[in-house]
Amino acid sequence: MKAEVKIRPFWYSDAWIFPKLVTIITTLDKQGRVNAAPYSFVMQWDVMHFKPQMMLGFRQDTHTFQNICETKEFVINCPRWDHLDDMMTTARFWPAGINELEHTAFTPVPSRKVRPPSIEECPQIMECTADQIIRLERSNAIVIANIEAIVMDEGLEQMGRAERIKAMNLPVGLGDERRLDYFYCDTSNVVMHRLKDEQNAYQGVNAKTNMPWDDAAEAALMEVPPAFRTLVIDNTERAAREKGLDAVSIKFFADLAREYGMDQEFIGRFSKS
Repeated sequence: MKAEVKIRPFWYSDAWIFPKLVTIITTLDKQGRVNAAPYSFVMQWDVMHFKPQMMLGFRQDTHTFQNICETKEFVINCPRWDHLDDMMTTARFWPAGINELEHTAFTPVPSRKVRPPSIEECPQIMECTADQIIRLERSNAIVIANIEAIVMDEGLEQMGRAERIKAMNLPVGLGDERRLDYFYCDTSNVVMHRLKDEQNAYQGVNAKTNMPWDDAAEAALMEVPPAFRTLVIDNTERAAREKGLDAVSIKFFADLAREYGMDQEFIGRFSKS
């Protein structure tokens, strides 16, 4: 049996459980004073490597959102579980102009591309600039931001995903009750599931081209993972037609692949060997 639940204020945090990564966003106000506060409404927006963007949600009356409107710069810091208490300290309702980091064990350090500081203890950091600021009527606000830099602790990028998740041990927010008690879990218990092809699954192995490809371009196409092959054919041939070409050469295919980040390093991630 199931029962319908009333949609009420704070439905997103007490009625419905959204496991969400907890981040601390650092900003500067127009006087140059540091502000830090935790946020979980943070997700990727444009995932292409040549214009990577994030989308974030804010209440319009927060110091963080007001600072972003004024300066257009901020840093997304991902704290470890070990700093859960420090993270919650930044969640308190401090007056404007107070640097929350001074009341924690966090260490502010200069960022690479933006003026707000980064947090040294955070293993994963994004430096961002606001691209679009959208104020929703009688509601929250959305910020779509350009990623100016991704910064990690040395060695993390070389780790496999399961090892890296455990090494970072990031807190995951699970909502609150009474706007007072907040629930979190850590990422120490990691389970990997390997997706297996069904016997009759369509994977693009037999994907057909619709215009001539030279031998070298066709060989390069076969290096593309089968699941992406139809998409690559469609996009490549559409781009060729837009250029007035009647065939796909290896040079055209290679140039287009580089533009979209489909280099050998990318393709190697999908190798089954």
